[in-house]
Amino acid sequence: MQHHREVTNFIWRVADILRGHYKQSEYGRVILPLTVLRRLDSVMAETRDQVAAEIERYGDQLTEVRLIGLVERTSGLGFFNRSRLDFDALVADPDNVAQNLRSYVAGFSENVRAIFQRFQFDPQISKLDRSNVLFQVVRDFANIDLHQDRIDNTQMGYLYEELIRRFSEQSNETAGEHFTPREVIRMMVAVLFEPDTDALTARQLARTVYDPACGTGGMLSVAENYATDLNPSLIFEAYGQELNPESWATCVSDMLMKGQEPDNIVFGNTFTHDGLPGERFHYMLCNPPFGVDWKAYRQEIEDEASQGLAGRFHAGTPRVSDGSLLFLQHMISKMRPPQEGGSRIAIVFNASPLFTGQAGSGESEIRRWLIESDYLEAIIGLPDQLFYNTGISTYVWILTNRKEERRRGKVQWASPRIVEGFLLISGFMLPRFGAHLRFVSPRVPVRRRPGSSSHTSC
Repeated sequence: MQHHREVTNFIWRVADILRGHYKQSEYGRVILPLTVLRRLDSVMAETRDQVAAEIERYGDQLTEVRLIGLVERTSGLGFFNRSRLDFDALVADPDNVAQNLRSYVAGFSENVRAIFQRFQFDPQISKLDRSNVLFQVVRDFANIDLHQDRIDNTQMGYLYEELIRRFSEQSNETAGEHFTPREVIRMMVAVLFEPDTDALTARQLARTVYDPACGTGGMLSVAENYATDLNPSLIFEAYGQELNPESWATCVSDMLMKGQEPDNIVFGNTFTHDGLPGERFHYMLCNPPFGVDWKAYRQEIEDEASQGLAGRFHAGTPRVSDGSLLFLQHMISKMRPPQEGGSRIAIVFNASPLFTGQAGSGESEIRRWLIESDYLEAIIGLPDQLFYNTGISTYVWILTNRKEERRRGKVQWASPRIVEGFLLISGFMLPRFGAHLRFVSPRVPVRRRPGSSSHTSC
């Protein structure tokens, strides 16, 4: 079951057990944390005995931080579990499965326990136990092999996103708010990195990427894979912030298992709390929720906007029914100064930030500021039907504070036809596809057709 869709379908069968005990919209409360737990269980398997021996020998002598460092040299993992339990042990003792499952989760180092606290997993153990289905669910998960040799980190990321997409469909939510197709992300990353392709191959180079609405971390993962494929020696650090506790927990667990720094992913509301104050990033990507309402945070946001250049939202505030342009202003506030190399941004929007607002409105003033500051480099129209359950028009905006000389004072428009061609070449077959054109690729210049891609002077 190496393909993530096969594994996802296998996991989804657990929903048959939950039916009648949970609403369909609540399946994720059980399936997602158990998927993460089974993945942790699988990646610990090879070195479990060696780690247990080290914990037994040094566990009472070292702080948890130092113990993690010691264990990491053995397992390659930045976490551990003090218990001698695993899924096989849980299944072997059906009469005590609830108690043992709690002990297993409690046995993890604090960085993993925090993940399951965000999942609010303990109440689900109680509910499953009361419903007499806990053992069945645990047994089914024990039969799923999520070892790295069977499903790598990239496939695991697909799996998490596919599960969350299905949960959103069950909840009658818009899946486009939770899931950005990887083909779209790859296109965004390619455009974002294209001017730096040669520079990124330098030795002893460090770069950062940031997503202020990072979800399960899909954009961060694709950006990292792209950059390290160009330069395996590149030090590439991913940062993010996420409001949804389940998505945050999934992203952090994935970071842990890839040996990355989980503290770089902050939990909280990006509008009201910049979780990474003072940080500036080389690259930024985001697909903020379409039409996110910010009425509940209006006072705090307007207070910050009134601070002028000292605040993130000094260019203006959009209507309260759509905070997309607030995300963009936040990202611009995190650009590195041009004299330090500057930054590049790719962000997914629907049509609202592009067209909404009369002259003098908040949206219009923000757009004017972007053009006058010469931040906006390109707008890429995406083909329709790319985002699950959304037929609306979508666009990728590319922004930078270090435009090439030939692009200064201009904004490039790329029509959906060119993007369709790029996605087709990338292996993503669209229901309707246009010319087989490559929009952008490392070391390949942009090809244009009349009317398809153009530069407009500001």
